[in-house]
Amino acid sequence: MQKLSSWMAATAVAVVAGAVPVSAADYDPPLVIEQTPHYVPVEVGSGWYLRGDIGYHIGTRPNAAPTFRTFDGLTYEDTAFNTARLSDELTFGFGVGYSFTDLLRADLTLDRFTSSFSGSTSTAAPCPSGPAGTACRSEDETDVTGYSAMLNGYVDLGTFVGFTPYVGAGAGFTYLRWDDLSSNYYCVDAGVPCGGVGFTDNIGRAGESDWRFTYALMAGVTYDISANLKADLGYRYKRVRGGDMFAWDEASAGAGATGVQGRDDGLSTHEVRLGLRLELW
Repeated sequence: MQKLSSWMAATAVAVVAGAVPVSAADYDPPLVIEQTPHYVPVEVGSGWYLRGDIGYHIGTRPNAAPTFRTFDGLTYEDTAFNTARLSDELTFGFGVGYSFTDLLRADLTLDRFTSSFSGSTSTAAPCPSGPAGTACRSEDETDVTGYSAMLNGYVDLGTFVGFTPYVGAGAGFTYLRWDDLSSNYYCVDAGVPCGGVGFTDNIGRAGESDWRFTYALMAGVTYDISANLKADLGYRYKRVRGGDMFAWDEASAGAGATGVQGRDDGLSTHEVRLGLRLELW
């Protein structure tokens, strides 16, 4: 009886022991995963912008009347055009820039412009193939095309209800290309009359082209269309240095004339420009 009681007591102890939770040494705590930090992308290109512009020349003129040389087989004589005019045309451009601060920015731009030239000359010498002793008058026409690469700097003068006035300046080079010059000559009575026939003689001269130093002054205002897009309305004065304009005609070159016959003193343009600027951030 005593053995039976001891066995039952041991069994009860085992059952109770199985119902007791495991000790702290056997406890496996839950795994705690720290929250992954939020990824913030790096702003690549912040401060950069693209721009595109269209403009109109409200005033295009030669810096001075072009000059040309005459050659009589022995000597040269320099003469200026009596009249010289350039037409007002559209201009187009695009560029890329960078804003250093809220006040300072700079851009590199490429522009293209065209203009038509018309002028007139008069000399006391006869026209080519004209009667000896008569004088000569010519009416001349050609076109000019320019491609300008400019580095520009600007100062933005603060933003007021979305409007930002600015001033700027730029410098660079223009590749100026003159088309062939077409000249219509008319006989003018002098010591000898033209005989009542005001003949016309048309002669062409090959146009010249070269790179020329150019500078510009700008002023305008931008408007914030959105956080990244701005409209730009501005004025630009641009001055292109002078250079070669046209070569000798075949007859003069055959008689021994060398170099170029015509030179221009450069161009000045006054432009009204409208553009868009897209900021890349």
